[in-house]
Amino acid sequence: MLKHVGRMANNKRKVVVAYKVVPDDEHNCIVVTTENLMAEEHDALIKLVESASGQQSEDLATVMARTPLPDGRNMLASFHHTGKMVKVPTNTVEMTPTANDHIMLDELNNLIASQRGVTLRELAMLNPSKADRKNNTPAQPAVESAQVQETAVLTDDELASQYRSQASTMYKEAKRLREQAEELAPAKKKAAPKATKTRA
Repeated sequence: MLKHVGRMANNKRKVVVAYKVVPDDEHNCIVVTTENLMAEEHDALIKLVESASGQQSEDLATVMARTPLPDGRNMLASFHHTGKMVKVPTNTVEMTPTANDHIMLDELNNLIASQRGVTLRELAMLNPSKADRKNNTPAQPAVESAQVQETAVLTDDELASQYRSQASTMYKEAKRLREQAEELAPAKKKAAPKATKTRA
């Protein structure tokens, strides 16, 4: 069983759920679409999800807020500022705790609220503060702290634009690395093959 992992119901794109519910907006959640991440960002996020602290957290965002990415940037702040955290309706997200099990996030939230004897709106307000107290960090309004981009699921055009931007960044990085490699050890050019004479 793995908490915080799921997929969008309409296109099956994998997501990590940062906040199961949003304060004062209990029918929405905050997700990170994993395919929009750079490789090192993706690996760091999945490692955090699978960690003991990630699995013990009520909402993964509380742990993301104190986790650095490989390049030193704060994970939660970086994902927000680069538009990788998205607000979506809870009834559009399927949680996938195992390869064979899935449950809609809105159903899961209702079950949790019922078990705790609170309303869904109360659950939305309680989760962040409980997680903050448990982790000995100052209680803050979850989404205000994250300043998450309030938008719907990315359209194909928006996703394509992000891919192009990422590809451009990777191309520039690859070009820079090739130039550095050439400075260190210039590549040897292969001799052109000799032309063979054809018989008349």
